[in-house]
Amino acid sequence: MTQTVSLPLWLFLLILLFAGVTFASHFLFPSVRWFFRRRLEKAVARLNTRLARPIEPFKLARRRDTIQRVTYAPQVLAAVTAHAKAEGIPEEVAFEQARRYAREIVPGFSAFAYFGFAIRAAKWLATSLFRVRLARLDEAKLAAIPTDATVVYVMNHRSNMDYVLVTYLVAQRTTLSYAVGEWARVWPLRTLIRAMGAYFIRRKSRGELYRTVLATYVGVATRAHVTQAMFPEGRLSLTGAPGEAKLGLLAYITEAAQDGTEVVFVPTALNYDRVLEDRVLIAAQGGGGFPTRIRVVFRWLLRRLVLRVRGMSHHLGYAAVSFGDPLSLASFPGDTEALGGELMRRIEAVMPVLPVPLLATLLTEAEEPLSRAELERRWNARIRQLEAADVVLHVPRANPAYALENALRILRDRNLLSETPEGIAVIREEAALFAFYAASVAPQLAQVTDAADATLPRSRLLPADDAAAKYTAQADADPKSSET
Repeated sequence: MTQTVSLPLWLFLLILLFAGVTFASHFLFPSVRWFFRRRLEKAVARLNTRLARPIEPFKLARRRDTIQRVTYAPQVLAAVTAHAKAEGIPEEVAFEQARRYAREIVPGFSAFAYFGFAIRAAKWLATSLFRVRLARLDEAKLAAIPTDATVVYVMNHRSNMDYVLVTYLVAQRTTLSYAVGEWARVWPLRTLIRAMGAYFIRRKSRGELYRTVLATYVGVATRAHVTQAMFPEGRLSLTGAPGEAKLGLLAYITEAAQDGTEVVFVPTALNYDRVLEDRVLIAAQGGGGFPTRIRVVFRWLLRRLVLRVRGMSHHLGYAAVSFGDPLSLASFPGDTEALGGELMRRIEAVMPVLPVPLLATLLTEAEEPLSRAELERRWNARIRQLEAADVVLHVPRANPAYALENALRILRDRNLLSETPEGIAVIREEAALFAFYAASVAPQLAQVTDAADATLPRSRLLPADDAAAKYTAQADADPKSSET
C-alpha cells in the first residue's frame, strides 16, 4: 500500500484534471450556484418593488425544470403515444421529439440580461432611430387590473421594431414574454431572445405533437400569471393595415383560463412614420415571401446608427404606441373567433395617427398636384377634424406647420415626392408605398372625412423622371438625406 507507483506526466495531469472537475461539480459548483442564486433573488426582490407587476416566480424557475414540467404533462404524454402509433415509431423516439420541441419553445429568462442589457439596448436603439412617443395610456385602468390576473398585451404587427419599442415603453411596469417567430432562431440571437423570456413558435408547423407541446407551455405560463405579449395577426402586416387575428395562441390562452385563471387583454396599437421593412413587405404582397436576410437588416441598422451618432442623419420620424382599454376574458361572452375580432377592433380604435401616414393620405386623395398653400389648408383642416373626433392623434398641435414640414422632409429624403411649379404630388412608381402608410390610419380618417373630402378623386400620379435628377443632386449634396 505504501509502494511508489510511476506514472507518465500526461497521465498524472489527466488524473488531476478529472479529480478537480469531480470536486468542483460535487462541492464547489453547488455552493457557487447557491451564492449567485441568493444574490439574484435579492436583486429581483428589490427590482419587484419598482415594477407595477412584479416578475413571476415561474419565470425565475430553472429552464430544465420547466422543460420537464411541460414534457411530462399528461396531455403531452398522451400526444406522444398517439404520435408514435400514427407514425409507426417507438414511443421513446416520439418522447424525445416532444422533449426537443419543449427545449426549442421554453425560454430561459435572465433578469440580468433583461434589465442589464435588453432594456438599455431597446431604449438606445428606439430613441436613436425614432422620436418615440406614448400616444395614449390610461394609467388608472391599467392599475385597476387585479394583481393576480394574467396580463396579455395584444399588438398589431407593423415592424420587427415592435419588440424593441414596446419592451422599452413598458420597462417600468413589467417584463414581457413574447411569442417570437422562426426568423429569430439564428445564433447568437436565439440565446439573447430566450434570456429575455421570449418563446419560439413554428408558424408553419401543423403537427399535433408540436401543437400539444406549445399549448402546454402557453397554458402553464398563463396559469402562472406570466405577463405575455403577442401579435394576433401572426406575421408582419403586408398592407400596412391591421389584419385578421389568427386564433392559435388565443385559443391556448382561453383554454388555460377555463380553470378560473383571470386573463386580461390590453390592446396595443403601434404606428411609425417609417417602417424599416416597408419595401420588403410590399414586395411580399404577391406571395413571394420576404426577400431579405437578417444580416442585411443588421448592416442597414448599423450604417444608420453610425450616421446618427456622427450627426449626419435625422430621426426616421415618430414611432408611437397607444394602449387601449383592457378587456377581461371573464367578461367577454363570445368565442375565440369573436374575441380575436374584438381585440383587433380595439387595436384599430386607438391606432396613433402620425404625420407621414396623414400626409400620405392627403397626397393620395388629391386629384392634382397640391400647392404648398393648398396642402397646408387640407393638413390643418384634417387635423381639426381628427381632434374633434377624439382620434388618437400625434401631430404637434402647437405647431402643425412644423409637423407638416418634418413629414415632407422624411419623404424628400427618400426621394418619394415630385415637387414642380404645379405643386407637390406622389411619384407614380411609389404609389404602393404611399398606400402602405395611408392604410395604417384609413379607419381613423374615414371617421372624420366630410362630404366634400369624400368626393375628392384619387391622385394623378406623376412619373419619377421630372424629380429624379433634382433629388439625386440633393442627396449627393446633403449627407443627411442619404438613404439605403
